This record gives sequence, structure tokens and C-alpha cells, in this order.
Amino acid sequence: MKVLICGAGQVGFGIAERLSAENNDVSIIDNSATLVQRVSDILDVSGFVGHGSQPDVLDEAGARDADMIIAVTLHDEVNMVACQVAHSLFNIPTKIARIRAQSYLEPHWRDLFSREHMPIDVIISPEIEVGDMVLRRLSLPGAFETVSFGDGAVSVVGVTCEEDCPVVDTPLQQLTELFPDLPAVVVAVVREGKLFVPHGGDHLLAGDDAYFVAPNDQVERTLKIFGHDEQQARRVIIAGGGNIGLYVAKRLEELHSATRLKLIETDRERAVSIAEQLNRTVVLHGSALDEEVLKEADIDKSDTMVALTNDDQVNILSCIMGNRLGCARSLCLLNNDGYTAMVRSLGIDASINPRGITVSRVLQHVRRGRIRQVHSIQNGAGEVIEAEALETSPLVGKPLRKIDLPDGLRIGAIVRDGEILIPDGSMQIGAHDRVIMFATAENVHEVEQMFRVSLEFF
Repeated sequence: MKVLICGAGQVGFGIAERLSAENNDVSIIDNSATLVQRVSDILDVSGFVGHGSQPDVLDEAGARDADMIIAVTLHDEVNMVACQVAHSLFNIPTKIARIRAQSYLEPHWRDLFSREHMPIDVIISPEIEVGDMVLRRLSLPGAFETVSFGDGAVSVVGVTCEEDCPVVDTPLQQLTELFPDLPAVVVAVVREGKLFVPHGGDHLLAGDDAYFVAPNDQVERTLKIFGHDEQQARRVIIAGGGNIGLYVAKRLEELHSATRLKLIETDRERAVSIAEQLNRTVVLHGSALDEEVLKEADIDKSDTMVALTNDDQVNILSCIMGNRLGCARSLCLLNNDGYTAMVRSLGIDASINPRGITVSRVLQHVRRGRIRQVHSIQNGAGEVIEAEALETSPLVGKPLRKIDLPDGLRIGAIVRDGEILIPDGSMQIGAHDRVIMFATAENVHEVEQMFRVSLEFF
């Protein structure tokens, strides 16, 4: 697949890194020669200096032969024009744009991005997607990661096995015997930094990070079995009143009327503007790194500190300060992948990477076959994939025990006509079932092949 990427910042680099590693033909465009040179030096991609919305630059980058354009510059308008030019002049089939300004996404302007007006096939709104993930983390404080699949009916949850975890040192196959009515499947484990797909005879060890798949109404029960019985946050402090912080505060006001919210913002004018838009949130003007401001926010009485500023260091340090001053839990936003591995060792309970979320959204449109959703974990070491099985799929019509699945793939759930099925050896996947599975990076191509339409189908 030939892909053009407009924007060589953190998001563009992350997308280029994943796509080039999978042997796609990638060209990246940015008006910063320094960024283009950096990407070209590190990755196997072609770099072009210029504005991604200009026809001559797109033409030079290979737009005439491109299958997809992904516009993720810092400017919404450049992203939109790049997609329009890609459609009008080069007839590029798939156009993806990052749109950050919420005014473009209001429901009553939905026709703006139709094929007749501004033909963008996929719109990525990082603020909304990151904000929704923050909300899911707050609703399940015992998890360090949680993602919804199956139109919101199924969750994939990451949980840490502490020393007192009741299921530590128990073979996974025995969990079914101990909890016969528990519809949950452990699909991946991270041990000492290495990701693998467990088998029935494997044990979970203290310190492991386990990912399980379960119906939404069984997630809290499953977390308790893993030793996590934390209560949903009722007193929350948000550091940072940017687009994400404001979105989270608004949604918490709408969804959880009992939650007591305080928001800290360094810019005075922004703080005043936020206060006018919120109803029940106490807005404080000051720095989340100021101990007196944190004490004024009653940090010692708070359940969770959520750091959502645009500065990773501020987010990390404010969470550490919050923990030291008595806050029960912490969650921070991190743009730099390099920080992700270390924050848990600093006592921060969970982190969210906007770049990872954006890359996952793009991947579901790059993946071949009937792929409906993708979520990348552990910096691309594996993917949770939701795909629709077609009549020609090798998975259809055979008991699962008779299908030779690779070691790096495990099926976690099947959605059939709205019903959630937990797989066992005798179960057969039917045509149009939606299969939610985990695959290590080296097995993703096999998943694509399983869910592609074969030539014999036509």
C-alpha cells in the first residue's frame, strides 16, 4: 500500500513508524526540513519538504499512485485542504484527517465532510478520543488500560497482578474451573517487559500485566477476582484546562452528578473562560506544581489526580506531588513514548498516550480484510483486533479446537447477533460473527488474511 502522511510531528512519525515496519510504501511531508530529515534518517520512508496541502508537493510525493492520505499536521485547515486536493486532483481513494477544533464537528455541520462537499473518509478527533479514554479509566480505577469493542458491549482491560492477587500462581485453565460462570479470557500477558500470548497451563505471576476480554457487565467482577476492588472516583482533580481537560470536566458533570470536580489552569483568561462553561466544577487559577494550589484543591481528600496539560514533565511531576500529598490514585497524559514505561515505577497508576490512540484509529483503516476496530498495546508489540468473519474465512464452520491458530493469536470473544459468546474448543465461528482477538505484531498479517474476501467468493 502506498501512503502519504502530511505532518512529521509525533503523531505523523508514529504512524510512519508502524506503516513502514509493515513494508508499506510511505512518503511523509512537512514544511520543517529538520523534522523531515529526522524521520528519513530513522525510518525507511521518503521525506518531502513543503506544505501538504499544495498540489505540486503532493504530486512530487507520489499522490498519483497513492492509496491513502493521512493528514495530521498541527492545523485543521491544512489537513482538510490536503484531503480535498487529494480527492479533486489525484483521486486518492482513502482520506484521513485529524480535526481538533470541536466547532467543525458539531452535529448540525455534519454534511461538511460529505463526499459532495469536503470528502474526508475518516475524521480523527484526538481530544474526544483521549477524553473518552480518560473517562473509561476513571470508571474502572483498578485497570491501567481499558478499551471498548463490539459497539461498546465488550471491554479489553489491562490489570496489574499485585502480590496479593488471588489468581497468581494458578494455571489459567483452572480459572474456568474455579469460576465456571465467569465470561472472561486472558489474551495477553506482559512479564518483565516482554509480551506473550498465554496458554492454558501458564501461570500469572506477581508483577505481571494481564489483558483480559470480558462483557462490560462482567468487568468489575473480573477486576475483583484479580484483586482490584477500587471504587469509582468521586473526588477528582484535573490539572490542565485545555481541550481535553475541559471535555473531561464537561462529560463528568453530565454523566456523574455525584462527582466533585476541581480543575487547575495556569492561564488566567483560560481559567475564567472554563469557569463560565462549567456548572459544578471549581476552577482554580494556578500551577499544578504549586503545593499550595494542590492543598487548596484538597488534594489529600481526592480519589484521583488527572494530569492533562500539554507538558509531559508537568503531568508526571504533578501526579507524583499529588500522591505525596495524599491523593489516592493518579492518571497522566503522556505524549512521549519514552516516559510510558517508567511512570508506573514512580507510583503513577496509569497513563494515556494520545499518539497511540491516533495510530490505533489509523491502523483499523490500513488493515486489510473486514477489520472493524484496532487498538495497539505496548507500543505496537501487539494489537487487539475486532473483525467480521466472511463465508470464505478459514475460521468459519469449524470447531475452534480444529483450527490451527498461531501461538501469537488468541480469540477473546465473539459477538453474534448482539449476543456475546466466550469461545471454547467446541464453538464454531459463523459468517458475519464479529471476532475480538489479540495478536502479537508478527501475527497481524495472518489475521488480515483470515478476514479477507478470497477470489473464489466472487
